[in-house]
Amino acid sequence: MTDEVRVRHLGGDRFAVDIREHTVLVDQPVGAGGTDSAPTPTELFVAGLASCVAFYARRYAARHQFSTDGLQVAVGYELGGRPARVSRIAIVVTPPAALPPDRRDAFLAVASHCTVHNTLVQPPTIDITLAPDPVAVVGD
Repeated sequence: MTDEVRVRHLGGDRFAVDIREHTVLVDQPVGAGGTDSAPTPTELFVAGLASCVAFYARRYAARHQFSTDGLQVAVGYELGGRPARVSRIAIVVTPPAALPPDRRDAFLAVASHCTVHNTLVQPPTIDITLAPDPVAVVGD
């Protein structure tokens, strides 16, 4: 694999997600046993989709040289039962005020083909394996 994300346990339901030079925290709500100190992994998943759609929409606006003022993306989602998953996602893109009417369809088409959306529509192969040896923790 060329790109890698590392996740470290911080205690309880808290984890640090290391992505390049960035660290994002995840946790669970208090009602689910966490401390609600950060978004859940599912919320980050949905946020990743929303921000990818927004990024592609912004790129379209830049390429066609119109302002992005007013551009917003809102995402609603529902959780499914068995297996636990996100079962429905609804994305509403508020286009920039400067979007010409004759560009609305193309704008939506570009925003709808962001990398994260494409990955969900054409799912990757996912392999989950155990590391060969447990990692020693300092202090054990």
